[in-house]
Amino acid sequence: MERTLIIFKPDAVARGIVGEIMTRFERAGFKVVGMKMLQPSNDHFFHHYETIGKVVSRRGQKVFDNNLALMQKGPVIAMVLEGIEAVALGRKMVGATEPKAALPGTVRGDFAHMSFGHADKADISVPNIVHASGDSNEAKEEIAHWFSESELFSYETVHERFTQTKDKNYK
Repeated sequence: MERTLIIFKPDAVARGIVGEIMTRFERAGFKVVGMKMLQPSNDHFFHHYETIGKVVSRRGQKVFDNNLALMQKGPVIAMVLEGIEAVALGRKMVGATEPKAALPGTVRGDFAHMSFGHADKADISVPNIVHASGDSNEAKEEIAHWFSESELFSYETVHERFTQTKDKNYK
């Protein structure tokens, strides 16, 4: 099984849509193995978005600064999901980073609509509801940054009974 990090951004928390979105992940068969609400410091977000995510080198300093400002507008909810190919499926369910390009049926396609062009003109970050780990290595680093081992749980779900191999020790 693979793990991925999902962060409900301040816009999702403030809009009261976290439960509806979390339900989508659970219905797809993901297992929630860790979750908490917090309001991280600028240093915490810097480590997440630059040390791990390399946003400055990929998107530029202005985008990075605007993103940090958006992330500090309110509390976030960090959640670790576990499932088969969790990172790829999680990204598929979340949709394209730019809400305008996200397909209907994805989290961003259904709950956000802003374009990068509009955000750039307004000198703001795109409120796109959630962050999802980009690849399995990033997910491991992000999870270790947001959660201690004691905050992550192991248990069996009913869904797992139908997705496990015959060997019960397989993980």
